[in-house]
Amino acid sequence: MKILITGAAGYIGSHTLKQFLETSHEIFVLDNLSKGSKKAIDALQNLRKFSFFEQDLCDFAGVKRLFKEYKFDAVVHFAASIEVFESTQNPLKYYLNNTANTSNLIQTCLENGTNKFIFSSTAAVYGEPQTQSVSETSPLQPINPYGRSKLMSEEVLRDASLANPSFKHCILRYFNVAGACMSYQIGQNYPKATLLTKVAAECAAGKREKMFIFGDDYATKDGTCIRDYIHVDDIASAHLSGLNYLQNAGESNVFNVGYGHGFSVKEVINTMKRVSGVDFSVEMANRRAGDPSVLIADNAKIKSFTEWKPRFDSLEMICKSAYEWELKG
Repeated sequence: MKILITGAAGYIGSHTLKQFLETSHEIFVLDNLSKGSKKAIDALQNLRKFSFFEQDLCDFAGVKRLFKEYKFDAVVHFAASIEVFESTQNPLKYYLNNTANTSNLIQTCLENGTNKFIFSSTAAVYGEPQTQSVSETSPLQPINPYGRSKLMSEEVLRDASLANPSFKHCILRYFNVAGACMSYQIGQNYPKATLLTKVAAECAAGKREKMFIFGDDYATKDGTCIRDYIHVDDIASAHLSGLNYLQNAGESNVFNVGYGHGFSVKEVINTMKRVSGVDFSVEMANRRAGDPSVLIADNAKIKSFTEWKPRFDSLEMICKSAYEWELKG
């Protein structure tokens, strides 16, 4: 198949691109490099050559020209703005970049017979869950513009598939991605990263003077937020599993991608200190807007419907891979 991966220069996108390059599919990549890493693209070209288009999804006419020329069979769509706090300060950026651009991409697929669509969504669509873990049927009540922009994109996908039965989609709701590739020289290059494991690894590697815990008064075991941290390679493999599911006549569907258990902010920091041997500085700060206290996946559905099997379910392994990546950079 001819597969277009948008946002493949980014963190999750580059790790997924690496796994797709290990298949026989013909791969094309679109990224505007506003946050993604050209270094990751160049490194992965050494694995296997692929076509790279430095282009923005908001260039609707340019995107349509690409589809007409290359006639893609499937799209794996990552390109998006992803920072929860920023979304509360600049919501229109998220509705335009995430929802509007995704809607145009879906329309372009429909116009050109591209009938398989893998969508990078988020656990943020669940908002503040009322249960310890969330399934795909849990209430969808996002509490920030980032989550709402992704949920709106999900709804556009669902409506497009209902109106066009041959157009099949797979929505993947990620929980907290972390770590770096276990088998190749790629990791997270996102500038001014806010992901906890990345920030902690940068502190351990001496790239930051200190880090902050945003709130220790949540109703959790140690007062800090609890998240389902999943290794980026396991997130990446879920996209291949999702595409294989659709190839095998699977109907449009949505899957949580997480391990099904969580760790607190303090537990992650202490684990990073332990695996690195560095007692870096940590300070308390006020809560951030839009942060739910607990978010853990029920992953039974993806394991039942697809071939996905996580391989790196270990907080120590996640922290070690993140730390070792920072030492190389």
